[in-house]
Amino acid sequence: MELAHSLLLNEEACNQLSEVQKAEFIFEWLRYLEKLLLATSRNDVREKQKTLVEQLLSLLNSSPGPPTRKLLAKNLAILYSIGDTFSVYETIDKCNDLIRSKDDSPSYLPTKLAAVVCLGSLYKKLGRILGNTFTDTVGNILKAMKSAESQGRYEIMLSLQNILNGLGAAATPCHRDVYKAARSCLTDRSMAVRCAAAKCLLELQNEAIFMWSTDLDSVATLCFKSFEGSNYDVRISVSKLLGKILAKAIISKHPGTAALRQSIRRVSLEEVLELLGTGFLRGSSGFLRASGDMLKGTSSVSRDVRVGVTQAYVVFVSTLGGTWLEKNFPIFLSHLLSLVSQSHPKATQTQIDAVCCRRCISFILRATIGGLLGEKAQIAAAKDICQTIWKLKKVMDVAASQHMLVCALQELGNLIHGLGTTAAPLLQDSSIGLLDSVISVILHPSISVRLAAAWCLHCIAVALPSYLTPLLDRCVERLTVLKSSPEAVTGFSFAVAALLGAVKHCPLGIPHGKGKIIMTLAEDLLCSATQNSRLSAQRTQAGWLLIAALMTLGSAVVSHHLARVLLLWKCVFPASPKDLETEKSRGDSFTWQVTLEGRAGALSAIKSFVSYCGDLLTEEVIQRLLPPLPCAVDLLIQLSSILKTYGNPLKTPSVVYRQRLYELLILLPPETYEGHLCAILKELAADLTAPDIQVAASTFLLPPLCHQDDLLILSPLLQETDHRFIEEQLLLGNGGACGSLEYDPYSIYEKDVEGDSVPKPLPPTLSVISSAAKLFGVVCAHVGEAQRLLILEQLLNSMKHTKGARQQVVQLHVVSSISNFLKYVAGSKGSLGPDEMRRLALTLVMGALESHNPLLRCAAAEAWARLAQVVDDGAFTAGLAQVSFDKLKSARDVVTRTGHSLALGSLNRYLGGISSSQHLNSCIGILYTLSQDSTSPDVQTWALHSLSLVIDSAGPLFYVHVEPTLSLIIMLLLNVPPTHAEVHQSLGRCLNALITTLGPELQGNSTSVSALRTSCLLGCAVMQDNPDCLVQAQAISCLQQLHMFAPRHVNLSSLVSCLCEILLDNSVLVNLCSPYLLLRRAVLACLRQLVQREASEVSEHAVMLAKDSREKLTPDANIGEMGLEGALLALLDKETDQRLCHDIRETLNHMLTSMAVEKLSLWLKLCKEVLAASADFATITCVDTMQEEEGHKLDDASVLTTRSDEKPHPFTNPRWATRVFAAECVCRIINQCENANSAHFDIALAQEMKKRDSRNDFLVLHLADLVRMAFMAATDHSDQLRLSGLETLLVVIRRFATIPEPEFPGHVILEQYQANVGAALRPAFTSETPPDVTAKACQVCSAWIASGVVSDLSDLRRVHQLLVSSLTKIQAGKEALSHLYNESASTMEILAVLKAWAEVYIIAVQRHKNNKQTLKTTSYSEDSVRNGSNSSYGLLDLVYTDLGTLSRLWLAALQDFALLTLPSEFASQLPVDGGAFYTAETSENAKMHYYNSWALILHATALWLTSTGFVVADPDEGASNLSRPVTPTSMCQDSSSGAIVKSPEDVYTDRFHLILGISVEFLCSLRSDATMESITACLHALQALLDVPWPRSKIGSDQDLGIELLNVLHRVILTRESPSIQLASLEVVRQIICAAQEHVKEKRRSAEVDDGAAEKETLPEFGEGKDTGGLVPGKSLVFATLELCVCILVRQLPELNPKLTGSSGVKASKPQILSEDGSRLVSAALVIISELPAVCSPEGSISILPTILYLTIGVLRETAVKLPGGQLSSTVAASLQALKGILSSPMARAEKSHTAWTDLLRSALTTVLDCWNPDHFSLVDGTHQELDEVSLLTAITVFILSTSPEVTTIPCLQRSCIEKFKAALEIKDPMVQVKTYQLLHSIFQYPNPAVSYPYIYSLASSIVEKLQEIDKRKPEDTTELQIFQEGIKVLESLIIIAEEQHRSQLVACLLPILISFLLDENALGSATSIMRNLHDFALQNLMQIGPQYSSVFKNVMASSPALKARLEAAIKGNQESIKVKLPSSKHTKNPGNNSSIQLKTNFL
Repeated sequence: MELAHSLLLNEEACNQLSEVQKAEFIFEWLRYLEKLLLATSRNDVREKQKTLVEQLLSLLNSSPGPPTRKLLAKNLAILYSIGDTFSVYETIDKCNDLIRSKDDSPSYLPTKLAAVVCLGSLYKKLGRILGNTFTDTVGNILKAMKSAESQGRYEIMLSLQNILNGLGAAATPCHRDVYKAARSCLTDRSMAVRCAAAKCLLELQNEAIFMWSTDLDSVATLCFKSFEGSNYDVRISVSKLLGKILAKAIISKHPGTAALRQSIRRVSLEEVLELLGTGFLRGSSGFLRASGDMLKGTSSVSRDVRVGVTQAYVVFVSTLGGTWLEKNFPIFLSHLLSLVSQSHPKATQTQIDAVCCRRCISFILRATIGGLLGEKAQIAAAKDICQTIWKLKKVMDVAASQHMLVCALQELGNLIHGLGTTAAPLLQDSSIGLLDSVISVILHPSISVRLAAAWCLHCIAVALPSYLTPLLDRCVERLTVLKSSPEAVTGFSFAVAALLGAVKHCPLGIPHGKGKIIMTLAEDLLCSATQNSRLSAQRTQAGWLLIAALMTLGSAVVSHHLARVLLLWKCVFPASPKDLETEKSRGDSFTWQVTLEGRAGALSAIKSFVSYCGDLLTEEVIQRLLPPLPCAVDLLIQLSSILKTYGNPLKTPSVVYRQRLYELLILLPPETYEGHLCAILKELAADLTAPDIQVAASTFLLPPLCHQDDLLILSPLLQETDHRFIEEQLLLGNGGACGSLEYDPYSIYEKDVEGDSVPKPLPPTLSVISSAAKLFGVVCAHVGEAQRLLILEQLLNSMKHTKGARQQVVQLHVVSSISNFLKYVAGSKGSLGPDEMRRLALTLVMGALESHNPLLRCAAAEAWARLAQVVDDGAFTAGLAQVSFDKLKSARDVVTRTGHSLALGSLNRYLGGISSSQHLNSCIGILYTLSQDSTSPDVQTWALHSLSLVIDSAGPLFYVHVEPTLSLIIMLLLNVPPTHAEVHQSLGRCLNALITTLGPELQGNSTSVSALRTSCLLGCAVMQDNPDCLVQAQAISCLQQLHMFAPRHVNLSSLVSCLCEILLDNSVLVNLCSPYLLLRRAVLACLRQLVQREASEVSEHAVMLAKDSREKLTPDANIGEMGLEGALLALLDKETDQRLCHDIRETLNHMLTSMAVEKLSLWLKLCKEVLAASADFATITCVDTMQEEEGHKLDDASVLTTRSDEKPHPFTNPRWATRVFAAECVCRIINQCENANSAHFDIALAQEMKKRDSRNDFLVLHLADLVRMAFMAATDHSDQLRLSGLETLLVVIRRFATIPEPEFPGHVILEQYQANVGAALRPAFTSETPPDVTAKACQVCSAWIASGVVSDLSDLRRVHQLLVSSLTKIQAGKEALSHLYNESASTMEILAVLKAWAEVYIIAVQRHKNNKQTLKTTSYSEDSVRNGSNSSYGLLDLVYTDLGTLSRLWLAALQDFALLTLPSEFASQLPVDGGAFYTAETSENAKMHYYNSWALILHATALWLTSTGFVVADPDEGASNLSRPVTPTSMCQDSSSGAIVKSPEDVYTDRFHLILGISVEFLCSLRSDATMESITACLHALQALLDVPWPRSKIGSDQDLGIELLNVLHRVILTRESPSIQLASLEVVRQIICAAQEHVKEKRRSAEVDDGAAEKETLPEFGEGKDTGGLVPGKSLVFATLELCVCILVRQLPELNPKLTGSSGVKASKPQILSEDGSRLVSAALVIISELPAVCSPEGSISILPTILYLTIGVLRETAVKLPGGQLSSTVAASLQALKGILSSPMARAEKSHTAWTDLLRSALTTVLDCWNPDHFSLVDGTHQELDEVSLLTAITVFILSTSPEVTTIPCLQRSCIEKFKAALEIKDPMVQVKTYQLLHSIFQYPNPAVSYPYIYSLASSIVEKLQEIDKRKPEDTTELQIFQEGIKVLESLIIIAEEQHRSQLVACLLPILISFLLDENALGSATSIMRNLHDFALQNLMQIGPQYSSVFKNVMASSPALKARLEAAIKGNQESIKVKLPSSKHTKNPGNNSSIQLKTNFL
């Protein structure tokens, strides 16, 4: 293929190839040439032009295939447009000659067609350059058309379209001729030709004025004719033509002279609508030529014409656009409704016709109002519809208005459903009276109108949940009052049922009590049904309908009424068969009607119960459901005889009864009706083969039984399209009925089928068949084998005995039943039975495989494969395949070949690659042959589809066949005519399957793989160029697969540009892209995959494309300006298909995730435009106080001005759903920025970086926009948008609260937006706001107050006031809140308010605490005290006023929560009427709200209890208040015993256990969905609790409680990785240990007091381990604590556990520095460990000491890393601190444990010393690993100073210690020396000589030597200065300790050293700062020493005159500069380096 990539065709290479490869090679060359020509310079092209033209023309003569000829023509045109045009005329002549040629042989046809295509292409590209040649050309082409076959006509039409396009107005002379030709083609036999003709005429009407003026009528009639017998593509093309022309007729400005203008009359809107209406009502029979049958009124308009005209209406309105529709809506509406009025009885003469026409009208209304209008215009439209309803209601003639009303009501419902809560103003406007109008129509005489009105109410309730309860009340009230009117009874019962069906779409629900009211009403209706025969039927139906609808409310409601329902169910059927017999003999026709109605209703109610309340179906309930079933089945069997007796009136009721019974039986497990299986089966068989079935309802029975993928080869109507709603009726053929609500009123409460559309149940006669076929599958699988055989034989016989059309119907029913049976058996892994069964099933299916109905063949093929799957026997499967092979070899008819080829594919699909390779080979061979049968496209289509199934299922076995298959596919793609789109679609599926089979191997580089890859890409390219949309969709999904497996080889830019062109093509239909839904879905699925990997590249390519083709694209979807993101957002707003919208959202989310940070401005701008487009500017400006900076002002003004004069705004009135999505995007953008640069949240940094490079962009700079967007969303009409807006506001507050404002220090940037925040929150607290919005707003309030943005109390009060108002509202408990929603909604609101207050209180307490601390540390200047206390107390004060109320409510909520979390076995003990804030019935729903808020409430309550200290009993608090109505009285035992008042102690204990219980219950079994927030809050609550003495004493005295808590905390630490949670847990552990210590101390103290000091020896042991020292796991607090601490330590330092590291004992590993979190955790654990000995008895302490020491020293050893500056790491510091705590424990001195402790401590010291031994260090990483000497020396020092002397004074240890110090003094590192001196200093001063003297003896002399050495060398830097100073200090301390006689020697040593550093006044001036510091230091010390030891001082001075002189000079010099020196000497006392270290080492 590489050879094909050249400018000239490589003929040499080409001629060596085979035919197929040659075609491929040429196509590849042409593809390459197209790109190359555009990139080559003009001169280079001219050089080679002659040769190129020759090559292209020679290809023209070589019979090129369709794709090749198209490319060839394109290249010729490009070549001439770039190069010279001299020879173009020759080329045109050549083409014309080819067309004129008389050769009519099929082999010459491709050349002729290629010539036609070339002409079209040349004229399109070169246009008027070609001068006048076009008349000959057009004439020639039109002449050729007369004799052309369908392909020729197709190509000629398209070619003419191109010629007209290129020439424009210049082609006027031949317009009429073209028009004539196209007219004939528009009603052509071939559908493809009709489509092409429509395209040609669409091009023609651009210039041919006559088409939309004088000839308008005939064009319309022509189009109506064209619709007759049309397919979907024709309807789309022709309706586009008709709609555009009619639109043009209305808006055209006529050109030309005045005379011309008068001759052409303007066409009015009325005339155009009249024209369309004629088509709709009369079809193509013209206006005047009404034929005889028309006058007789027998002919009906064919449905395809009606559907075509319907689509034309939509195109017409869409072309005129939304603003036109707004203006003309009333006219348009009244016209549409008139189409179904009685003035045109033709349209609605039968019910079936009426239903279909209504569907068309609804479709037009939906597509225009729903698709084109923005929300405001939609509200206006709803008003118009409402007025129409009022008008129609006044029409007396029922028949005249009923269908109009149905259409109007359904559209009104749909409109409001779409508007959601934004429709609120519409309903509140009393002048419209919308609700009244709908409710008044409920009494209409026509049942379909009543149902439509009920459905409209359903839509209103779903859209506006706040109306649900009032509407329900109103309807129930009307129903009760008007019980005696039949219309009212049915109408209002429909309405109530519809409203109950809406409840499941409203999360806030309805009050629980409504269920009871409705149940009572239903019972009442059923009981009173017999009283009045005029009303019996209606009341019976209404009663059961209400009960059935009630079931949709779910188990929580139904469980209370179940007993009554079951009783009614039992009573509705006779008790025994005998009673049934007497019934039969007694009744008359009317009573049977009522009886059947009642029983069918009862069956419906039970069916509804089973499907909606499955969890109530316990064994017991099933037992109570069963008794009436036998009787119901008996009645089923008797029905036929009853029918015979009473005749026709019972026909429909009996069918309905059957259907209801079947539906119920399908849902029930077959075991429940075991005894009646045979009887039921007989009835089913009779139903399925009944002699009176007329209609063949294949299209609704079979599709569910065919495989989804197989439906693709059938009619495109079975696929999803935008027109599915109206196209469905064509599937049923002209006689079939569409579904409609009046066929089954019970469907009004069912789950919505698709989106917001009305339920469309089929007529009972059809649905009973569908249910029967389904039930047959179940029952047949459960009867005995003999029975099964009988029934199948019976079915086979009944098929044989019928003839003609009847036989087809029976066959269809039988096959669908058998399919259901096989499907059921396969699903339940059952067996089929004896061989005889197989034979029968096979015969039944085999007949259908050769049926003329393609759907039936499809279903049969599926059943065929299922049969093989069920039998599961290789030989049988092979036999089946063989049958098909034989048939295919011998048969020649299309039907057999298609059926059996699909059967082979299905077999492979279900049995996979199990078939032997030979079987696979023969299968593929046969399918290859069939797929090349060009005489029958159908056979090709089915065979190729089957081949794709084989490829899919064969998997790796198929590898051998990949190459031949691929070349077959390419050959067919290059040769099958484009008119056979269905063949191309199947080819596409094969290619897709092949690509999947090859998979990742496509990435390979071998020649074979790259050849395969090139072929795949070539195939995709051919399909992309195909005119059929579904083929393009296949191409895109193939490219998507290729991109997944071999992304480098797919050209991203061309793929993206192709996707964008399809997606944003300037097409008519609702301004959307391609009219094909499946193509749009494919495009988006592909885009979604591309942006997951390469979002930015995709986005760049899209923008590039937009810039290249600026002029082509409409301004509507302008990618250039808004990017692909904006285009997709605009698309999301217009698109209605749910799946597509989901894909668009996903795509946008992926783009946002990968690019929001880079393209921040663009994204924010898009979101802002979407949100701002909806807001009224008035509402924004009122709080627009935010624009401080000039820049913004300018910016805003410019936005407003540009908007007015440039092109229209991209988002005109976006829908609320789009706005909600935009608000969610804003939150996502903020989250994305969080993971990016920190400058996004730092304004100073952001401004600085923006200055550096203006391209930088940071989120914080857009804060004003973020706040504004959140504000706009939060104050919208739409509740969903309000929720999103509040969520956005919350995110903004949380992220930006802490960012300081650089211009005003001490303030934060959010502070300037407080007005906006207040204004956004206020509306959420009004009384009519739904509880979920208020709850969200409470969360925002508390976040705002807690964020600390506003410090000024008066400003905070605004928001605080909102919370106060809510608190007042909820104080009345569950009684006071609104009765619009379910009680659980008020629970949600109450808890949200309490949680918000809890958050505020927690923050207030924390701030108060922090302030106290800062006050302690800062200096007490007046100012700081005043300010600090103000804000900290301030917030607390704000809360304090309400704290009494709050604490009560909090405790009540916690108690509720505790009750609700009890396990189910305690259910009987729960309070009957619920808790404080929930009712018993709604407890399930309430649980979730408690789960969301309990944690913060718990924390707040704990804080409040600790603030009262559990001690101060408020006179107001305590028992008296606890029995207030708010709080559940169970807190005071029981309401009846209110007299028992608890003591404060008991109240405290209760509260303590409440908090502890909730915490432990939660922490001990953390659910996976437990949030971090809850866990942290829970742990903080425990901390707060244990902060006060009383609870600590409780825990301390109850050891089991402590142990349980510790075990729970241990579990938390194990299961949660978060450091903050682990730290909080450790803090609680520490408090528990403190509590235990206090308890032990207290006991010891009281024991001492009791026993007196006399018998001290016999004191009982307190503490763990008593007198034995044993700690029992599970019973020991200490053991539990140790487990927990070891867990923490070993996780951070695995080396501590030799088992983990696999090393033995204390082997040194490399010390490491832990992360900050790790260090904190380790330090906290060490603190706890060091506290443990104090909890033990002396014996106990001995048993834990080794462990404690091992861990502490282990941490020291593992983390002693050398740090710069000799600092100690935090873990080392913690371990030293812990060590000190352990060593100084009183247990070390207690007599019982003294000796053991001493031994153990000695061993510990030895371990520390061993850490140093050189042999102890292996060479880690090949380097000699050093520990930090300072850490170890400090540890030794801690031992020396903190233990009793006998531990460290034994000689061997003492010697080692001294050695270590000596060694340390020799180390060169100055910091080590400084530290060593400091440590020695402390040891030398130790008061016990036995300890300190040996060190002094050994080390003093070396210290002196060191100092003298420094003295000689003179220090050079600060560290040396420090060493010297420390050394001097050590010597001075020695002098103090020394005995009198030795002192003089020491002083004599010291003085010379000091004096040597003194400087005289001359030297002082020039000295370095170090020398000067030394001088000062020495002088100071001398001044102190001199007076202290004057005699020695004098002696030394006397003996050395030099020293004396030096000293005197220095003193003199010092006095000179004393004034200067004083300040500096102050500083030198403690050099800065030292200070941090001194703080760190305070453990000595």
